[in-house]
Amino acid sequence: MTSWKDVEAAVPEFAARVRAIFDAHKHKTIATLRADGSPRISGIEADFSDGELTFGSMPGARKGADLHRDPRFALHSPSVDPPEGNPAAWPGDAKISGRAYPAGPVGGGTEGELFRADIEEVVHTGLNADATKLVIESWTPARGLRRVERA
Repeated sequence: MTSWKDVEAAVPEFAARVRAIFDAHKHKTIATLRADGSPRISGIEADFSDGELTFGSMPGARKGADLHRDPRFALHSPSVDPPEGNPAAWPGDAKISGRAYPAGPVGGGTEGELFRADIEEVVHTGLNADATKLVIESWTPARGLRRVERA
């Protein structure tokens, strides 16, 4: 299993940029798979702590049922528009995909179930310094970090 601390150890600068984008806003979006295999998008809060990426599901929520049936997920950071007049200052957006495994109750007086992420891919999408190309950086445990620029 690949935890967030493994990503930080392998590519610390990349992991820091990705985490900053996720931490910039409270609400994220998660995709899970319904029983019929079609995608479900849900709002969610996620937490990076103690070297783990975790997120919760309220009692009876469909996303929790989805993850118990099929643990695959894709988590997307909040998206913001590039700054007016300075698109190169756009921090970009980030995605993390993998499998989510039950990790006990949410705790802290909140009902629900906590899930821990086994990370399979981390992606940061942004612009180059001139804001003329889209830059996609992706990391997997097997391949490492890869950078692609598109005009």
